[in-house]
Amino acid sequence: MPGSLVLIGGDPGIGKSTLLLQIVNQLSQRQCVLYVCAEESGQQVKLRAQRLGVQPAGVLNHDSSGAGESAAENPDLYLLPETDLETILQELDSLKPQVAVIDSIQALYFSSLTSSPGSVAQVRECTSALMRLAKQENIMLFIVGHVTKEGAIAGPKVLEHLVDTVLYFEGERFANHRLLRSVKNRFGATHELGVFEMMDRGLREVPNPSELFLGDRDEVAPGTATIVACEGTRPIVVELQALVSPTSYSSPRRSTTGLEYNRLLQILAVLEKRLGIPLSKLDAYVASSGGLNVAEPAADLGVAIAVAASFRDRLVDPLTVIIGEVGLGGQVRSVSQMELRLKEALKLGFKKAIVPKGQSFPDLDIEIIPVSRVADAIVAALKSGSQVEQKS
Repeated sequence: MPGSLVLIGGDPGIGKSTLLLQIVNQLSQRQCVLYVCAEESGQQVKLRAQRLGVQPAGVLNHDSSGAGESAAENPDLYLLPETDLETILQELDSLKPQVAVIDSIQALYFSSLTSSPGSVAQVRECTSALMRLAKQENIMLFIVGHVTKEGAIAGPKVLEHLVDTVLYFEGERFANHRLLRSVKNRFGATHELGVFEMMDRGLREVPNPSELFLGDRDEVAPGTATIVACEGTRPIVVELQALVSPTSYSSPRRSTTGLEYNRLLQILAVLEKRLGIPLSKLDAYVASSGGLNVAEPAADLGVAIAVAASFRDRLVDPLTVIIGEVGLGGQVRSVSQMELRLKEALKLGFKKAIVPKGQSFPDLDIEIIPVSRVADAIVAALKSGSQVEQKS
């Protein structure tokens, strides 16, 4: 939206600058764009842009008054290597771009303040000044923000209140996929998810993210279950893997990857109390395929069945999806957006769905197995699977 501020946060080296360069390359086809590179020199950013197939008009000097060094494919894309806030504001007022990028807000400084760049006062004042100019001139402003070791955006919390949209760019640095999450959006839905793959020429959209987080269904291992998680309005089929083994420690180990640790402890307690599985003497490890963070309760039933299947050394039918929340009493609770989840499972070739009892289901070409208790769900899931062959 014109005059809006978008804050993008992410770990170092995750690809924030790459994402923004590809965005402004598209926008500059029909709008004037100014890219303020406060952390790198203009030549460094220009070299990266050329590697991504982006051709900026040139690097602006302080006295350029909006003129680029040379003509190029994108004459409306300019780079400005600058950290002084007043100079940046002057250039924005002179060039009057429709879109501007600040990379990053922690590198800017306001000379009237004595604190160092990146401090609470500097970040707050620089963002406020940029916001005022963006609103006055109807400039669409992208702001890159650093994150702390806990994953939150560094600086004062008022930074997230000032902007209109907050996006988190995340992913494993040693994996190819990247996730762009929306956690605040004054002009649209929140908790949406964009999935990209990092290639040698930049980021590429993943049209079907479910295939990215779905393991090889031809080689099924015991302790594997498939769920359908919803990120905003986007359903994603995710494979969960569980491993239960005798512990060699005084207290058993619990480990999760992509799932909430406390949620796992709660599910393990329900399985021991309501089903009698002696998990207090066993180590338990649970992971999601691809390391996708699954925070919603709809994954509970899949975790419970994966743990039970690993304990019994049984296979779960690879063409069955499992959807449901687990209550402390051992009951299976209903979840939202069931029709959306089932349509995604059907599109990927799944034949059965174990779901909470009592919900209304659309007329789809998929077998529905409604359950009201965790024990019933485990029986239904393991009965359709098979026993793993024991080696003599």
